[in-house]
Amino acid sequence: MVASHGSLRRIAPRVAEKRRFSSVKQTRHALPRVVFVVGATSSGKTGLGIRLAKELGGEIINADARQVYRDLDIGTGKPDGRRTRVKGHGCYLVNDVPHYLMDFLSPEQTYTVMDWQASALRAIRGITKRGRLPIVVGGTGLYISSLVDNYGFSGVPPQPELRKAYEQKSLEELARVLLAADADAGSVVDLKNKRRVVRALEVVAFSGQKVSVLRAKSKPLVEAFQVGISRTTQELKDRLEDTVDNMVRRGLVKEVRGLLADGLSPDTPGMTSIGYRDIVRFLHGEISEAEAVLLMKRHTRQYTKRQITWFKRDTRIHWIASEEEGLAAVKGWLKG
Repeated sequence: MVASHGSLRRIAPRVAEKRRFSSVKQTRHALPRVVFVVGATSSGKTGLGIRLAKELGGEIINADARQVYRDLDIGTGKPDGRRTRVKGHGCYLVNDVPHYLMDFLSPEQTYTVMDWQASALRAIRGITKRGRLPIVVGGTGLYISSLVDNYGFSGVPPQPELRKAYEQKSLEELARVLLAADADAGSVVDLKNKRRVVRALEVVAFSGQKVSVLRAKSKPLVEAFQVGISRTTQELKDRLEDTVDNMVRRGLVKEVRGLLADGLSPDTPGMTSIGYRDIVRFLHGEISEAEAVLLMKRHTRQYTKRQITWFKRDTRIHWIASEEEGLAAVKGWLKG
C-alpha cells in the first residue's frame, strides 16, 4: 500500500509534545543528535527502536545489511506489521513509525557500506529538519561504525570479475592474503565474513592503499548515543531458536520458493543472506527441511558471536537490561 506525501505530517499531532522535546534539544547542538540501537540478532533491537520512536517522536533508519532488499521479508527479520509506503519520502510506515533504507533495493544489486553511509546521512538530515529524532536500528556493525566514526571510503566500485575469482577461494585463504597486505585489517573488517573480506581485498587491489587506513576515523558528522539490550548467552540462544522457528512457521520456505520461481538466482547478493541459502539447499534436494532449519540456527549463532565481538569493542555503547532502562538512558542523554 502507498500512502500520500502528507502521511508523515498526519502522524505528527500524535507525538506533538515529544517532538517539541527532541526538536529543542537538536537546536542546542552543532551536529545532528542520533540514537543508535545496536546489538546481536534477536536481542530486541526492533522492539526498543519502535518504543523509542513512539515515546520520543523519532523516525527509524535501518542498519541491517539484508533488510535493504525487497521481497526478502521473513528471513531478514523485517519488523512485523503492515508496511505502508509513503510516497515522496522513500520510507515505510510500520506501526505508525517511519522506517528508512528498508525494503527498497533489488536482491540482485550490490549495496556497499559507502552507499549506506551516504543514504543514512541524507535521511538523518531530513528527519532532523522536521524536528524529529533520528534513530538508527540494526546489527550490521560496519554500518554503525561508518556513521558513528565517519569512516572514509575508497570509492572503488564493485569489480565483478575479481569478486568471481576471489569467491573460488576459501575464507581462510582470503583472510591470510588480506592480512599479508594489511596487518591491521582485522580492526575494521570482519575476517569471519567472506563477503566483507572479498570487498576489502577488492579495495586494496584497486586503490593500492590499506583498508585500515582508508577507513580511518574522521571528524564526526553526528552526535551519537549508542544503546543495546544485553542478553545472557543462554537467553540469546533461546531467542535465536524462537526467531528461526517463527520464520519457518510464517512461511520462509514459501517465500524462498517464490523468489526462485520468479527467476532470482541463489547467487545474488540478497539470497546469500543467512537462512535463504540454507532453504535453497533444501528446495534443491540437497538436505532435508529439518537439516536446513538446524543450519539456519547454527549460522545465526555464529553470526551473533561475531556481532557481539564487534560491538563489545566499542566502550561507548550503553548496555541496558530492558526497554524501560533504554528509554530512561536515551531521555537522560537528550536532556543533557
